[in-house]
Amino acid sequence: MAVPSGRSIQGVAAVAETFRRAHDEGRAALIPFFTAGYPSLAVLPELLRAAEDAGADLVEVGIPFSDPLADGPMLQKAAATALAGGVRVDAILDILARTKTEIPRVFLTYVNPVLRRGFDRFADNAVASGMAGAIVPDLPWTEARALRRAFSARGLAVIPLVAPTSTDAHLAALRSADGFVYAVSVTGVTGARQSVAGDLETLVARIRQAVPLPVAVGFGIATPEHAQAIGQFADGVIVGSALTEAIMRRPQAPAEATYAFLRPMAEALARARGD
Repeated sequence: MAVPSGRSIQGVAAVAETFRRAHDEGRAALIPFFTAGYPSLAVLPELLRAAEDAGADLVEVGIPFSDPLADGPMLQKAAATALAGGVRVDAILDILARTKTEIPRVFLTYVNPVLRRGFDRFADNAVASGMAGAIVPDLPWTEARALRRAFSARGLAVIPLVAPTSTDAHLAALRSADGFVYAVSVTGVTGARQSVAGDLETLVARIRQAVPLPVAVGFGIATPEHAQAIGQFADGVIVGSALTEAIMRRPQAPAEATYAFLRPMAEALARARGD
């Protein structure tokens, strides 16, 4: 597999540059999530390009897994559909290696597919498929040393998660992290919600005091209004379940659905700090 040539920088450096650029433009970065293989693997390049055209700054690509413990019903359904359609890791890696984007991409995967390959092989796969890093929700940070070593040796980021219940000790351990911190807005699973938690700004401030990295907020962000509110204090806004639901409503035109959903999000983030 050939490494995509769309960017002159890769890995951790590409993620850092993405957040620097958004900061310089006075806005939070927009980070959509796609389940690879939903609605089909063949459309993944179209979805990535549609996200980029709509104003996304970085993309999470989910490797479908049969027991996605952090995912709510919408993302569970997308993963189940992808697996039922025969989508496997090798095919995901291959299509990503052949898809050039100007914005960085990171995997979101569970630890089982990583362990099956081994940390070094998975890190090599990530490099070859043009990825900048990975998020592994079910691998505790203190138990991720081998994966972090493998990724760091290749200039890739292992992106940590912080929840409202995370301890000060957990935050202190993240000072060695790269990329950005994924701030989980609620205690629970992913899924679009009617409103966002009122204490999110406090959580983001607490993370910033402990970790010298950008903070992106995910879980439950469903509307441009949510994005605009969070974009006033966070460095990034992550949207997955609501985007997946939008694609499910237009399965024959997933790229168009992606653009139509994300463009208002990008516009909301552009004006979030304008007042």
